Amino acid sequence: MTFRERPEGRRAPASEPDWLTLGQAAKYLGVAQSTIRKWSDQGRVPAFYTPGGHRRYRRGDLETFLERSGPGGRAAGGPTVLIVDDDEGTRALVRASLELEGFDVREAASGTEGLSVLEQDPPDLILLDVMMPQMDGWEMLRRVQEQHGGAIPVVMFSGQEDENAADEAVERGASGFVGKPFDPQQLLERAKQILGARPV
Repeated sequence: MTFRERPEGRRAPASEPDWLTLGQAAKYLGVAQSTIRKWSDQGRVPAFYTPGGHRRYRRGDLETFLERSGPGGRAAGGPTVLIVDDDEGTRALVRASLELEGFDVREAASGTEGLSVLEQDPPDLILLDVMMPQMDGWEMLRRVQEQHGGAIPVVMFSGQEDENAADEAVERGASGFVGKPFDPQQLLERAKQILGARPV
């Protein structure tokens, strides 16, 4: 397998046998493909490129990343939080705030994707947007409750101006509700309150 050189001068050894595609690497780490692409762009996960421009990941590099930052709870990091929101900017903002506090963060861009991540490795907390296309947050919350009961706390957030949303969230089994647009610090403090009272 031949790889072109990355801008920083790294070249994958042609004899290295253990390479994963983007999809395989995302599944291995238990995150969305968009998440591992972003981590690659940020230099957090080493990636190499084929002449056609496709990303390839070395299994050893992924293991090192897991040991260092622990997505999916495989390292001795903080509690795992799953953010489910179709807005990439909101996910990035909340993720950055949580990671600065030592949380392991995973992302999903839809309710369906969130349920898929949930099946692979349940997080300690879910931050769930109410307004999403196809499957909204209320439907995902219903399915989480159906499959896991109250074992995984869920904090809902929404941009809708609805004074009854907080009560509705609690009635449906959520652990809390935060209005949106919001200061990410609100979600961070709520996450710390909930996880601080739970063994992790």
